[in-house]
Formats: sequence, structure tokens, C-alpha cells
Amino acid sequence: MTQIAILGFGNIGSGVAEMLTRNAAYIQEAAGDDIAVKYVLDKRDLTGSGYEDRAVKSMQEILCDPSVSIVCEMMGGTTPAFEYSLAALKAGKSVVTSNKAVVAKHGAELLQAAKENGVHYLYEASVGGGIPILHAFDDSLKGCRIDRIDGILNGTTNYILTRMHDCGSSFEDALDDAKRLGYAEADPTADVSGADTCRKICILAAVAWGKLVDSDTVYCEGITEMTDEHNAFAASCGGALKLVATAMQSNGAPSLSVSPCVVMSENPLASVKGVFNAVKVAAGDMGDLMFYGMGAGKFPTAGAVISDILAILRRGDETDSYRFFTNNTCELSAYGETKYAYCVKVKADRKTIDAMPFTYTLLKEENEDLYLLVEDMTKKELDALLCGMTVSMCMRAII
Repeated sequence: MTQIAILGFGNIGSGVAEMLTRNAAYIQEAAGDDIAVKYVLDKRDLTGSGYEDRAVKSMQEILCDPSVSIVCEMMGGTTPAFEYSLAALKAGKSVVTSNKAVVAKHGAELLQAAKENGVHYLYEASVGGGIPILHAFDDSLKGCRIDRIDGILNGTTNYILTRMHDCGSSFEDALDDAKRLGYAEADPTADVSGADTCRKICILAAVAWGKLVDSDTVYCEGITEMTDEHNAFAASCGGALKLVATAMQSNGAPSLSVSPCVVMSENPLASVKGVFNAVKVAAGDMGDLMFYGMGAGKFPTAGAVISDILAILRRGDETDSYRFFTNNTCELSAYGETKYAYCVKVKADRKTIDAMPFTYTLLKEENEDLYLLVEDMTKKELDALLCGMTVSMCMRAII
């Protein structure tokens, strides 16, 4: 019998407990053992939850019980989630988490603590909800060179942008709708500012390349300024407006960014709607791979937590190099000096644009406005070339 403790009995924590009970037979077969919840730590009263008899208020009780081998941390925030996770690892207990804030800020330290104590620290549920993207990096893509990652990594923002496009809603109305349906938190700042997406792309890049970038240093732009004009611009360019996180190597240094983008219609990310998430990976000789699924929600995320529990039971004492990364020690390639593709709406004649020292694709010509797709150029270079012209819209493009 494998005994676990759950820290945080909110949406995801209660979902883990419910799935362990409902799918007990399948999980036992996959794990080769029964999994039981011995403790639940939560500041709320658990009366009526069915887990009152397992409720504890002190982390120390869990740490001192040698029968508990796995701790599931789903508390949210960084404190005391980080301190509790570190204490559990030092006590010889593996930890699985859905807490992207902790992984993005303290992941390297927690992985080192897990390594030193011969246990696991796994975090599949911290990125992409139920999409098994980190397991894919560990297993199927282990021997591949990862060149680039593009992801729609936040269900709240994708839902809002979808409503704005499909229904003509304003940002404010779409956000209110997302709150009413439970897709957005009462305080949605982390989502709409891009901060949540930023943490997730940092984690993905860390797993891909072994170095964790500080999310506070990443260029991050949210969706609060998006209007019907931006949607119309994206449509005129032959694409869809999405909040996209990108990670790649540029000039020998990691380059990460989060911003609203025009995703061209040929790219499968353009068709990702509602609360769904997707990650597109350029995987060297394997080519482009697409991972798609529910990016949030009680049971998709809880299922990812359980998949990590099963991974621990299957791997046993094999802890070396499993999703391991350290802190990044080099400077990021600056956003303005990293080459991307851009969609531009500029008031100019073709002759003037043809004389420019760049290659472009004319997407649309309307009155005196030209809609251009410019590839492989830094924002600094593009701004310099178009200086003096009337540029009414310029957005990063995903092609």
C-alpha cells in the first residue's frame, strides 16, 4: 500500500482524491499497488468532504510519518508551498505538484534536494493541465534536439480571445463570461497579464534545455490591451489572435517571450479555441510535433498529478536525470534583438516597400494600407527600417 498526503484540498486536490477512489482498479493495475490518501492538509474545515478523519493542520505530522512516501502539493502560491515541499524532500518523501509558481521560482533547488535525498520531484501538472508534455520530453523526445517551443498555455486567456473573435465580445465582457463559467479566478491578473503563461514556458524550456530561466527576466505582454481592431488585423493577415509563449535558442543564449501574436492559419495553433491548450515543438529530425488538450480544470490537472505518482512508483529508486534542470547562468537574448516573424500594417506604396532590404510576403492590400509578413528579423531592425512610415499595427507572427 502506497500512502500519500495531499497539501491543499481545493479544486485539484479534491480531484486527485476523487480520481484515486473512482479509478482505483485501473490505478492499482498501472501502479502494481494500491494508493491511499492518509493525510489531507488544508486551512479550511473539511467537514462533509469525506476526508474529515484524515485532516491535519500541521505539516510536521506528515513529515514524521514514515509510512507516507509521496506528498502531493496543490496549495497554490509560493509560501508555504515551497517550504513544505523542501521539508518533505529532505524527509525522504517524493513530491508531485501542480504549482507552476513554485516550479518556476524554486524548481532547481527542489530538484537538487530530491536528488540529494534519493527521491523524486515531479511537476507534470504545472504545465498544460492534462497534456502529458513533460512525460513526452522525458521519454519520446529524450534523444531529440529541441529547437523551438511555441505554446498556447493558458485556458483563461485563450477562452477570452476566442469569445472576442467568435462573438465580437469586448475584453471586459469576455473576462466576465470566463469568471461566470469558472474559467477565470476572481483575481485573473496572473492569467491576463501573461505571468501564468510566462512561468509555464520557463518550465518547458528548462525541461528541454536543462536551464531554468527566471520568469521575471522574460519579455511578457498580456492581453488586457486587445480589442476588436487586433482581431480584425489578425484576420486580415490570414491568421488568428492568440497569446503565445515561445522558447528557442538565439545567438547562443536562450530566448523566451510571451505576447499576443498573429498565428497564421496554416499553423495548427491557430485552430486552438476556448479553454484548450496546445504546444508545438520543433524536435530536430523528428520534425514538428503538436500536443493538444484541456489546459486546465479539476480532473485533467488531477489526472496529471496522478500520472506523476504512477511514474514514481514505476521508476522506484531510479531518480537520476529525471526532468532535472539547474538555474540559468547566462543572460537571455533580448526580445528586441531576437529574430522573429512579424505581421505589419503600414501605409506605404509597393515601390517604397520593395526598396527595403528585407524579404516580405504581401498578405493584403487595402486602400493605401499594406499588410506584410516579414520573417527572420529583429524588432529593433524592423522598427529602424519602418521609421518615418505610418505603422498602425505590428505584431509577432507564428507561421
